[in-house]
Amino acid sequence: MRKGWLLLASLSGFLAVALGAFGAHGLKHIATPQMIDIFNLGVEYQFYHTFAIIAVAFAGHWVKSRLLGWAAWCFAGGILLFSGSLYLYALLGTKWTGPITPMGGGLFLIGWLLIAVALWRDKVVEQA
Repeated sequence: MRKGWLLLASLSGFLAVALGAFGAHGLKHIATPQMIDIFNLGVEYQFYHTFAIIAVAFAGHWVKSRLLGWAAWCFAGGILLFSGSLYLYALLGTKWTGPITPMGGGLFLIGWLLIAVALWRDKVVEQA
């Protein structure tokens, strides 16, 4: 288990809850419904990948692979790029963030593949 990843995930979870509350209550007076939906998509994916980081941190107890650490980095970077770009776009209308969003999505995909490869390569024998 990686304590640092659990700390990062707990802070990301806190931020996702705070941003979700802001999106539900604070944005309705300053943003269009479409921009609120975009903002909420960022919150949703931040939550998914916060839980993924937690899973990676705990999986490290059973699966000894550096790929898990790389997966966690990909998830953290994906949150920053994917969710962050959606937050900026929804709040500020910054269209230049458009190309950044799929980069974050790509990091999410790579993170999931890294977990799969780490598990595939793992030599631990399961016990019934």
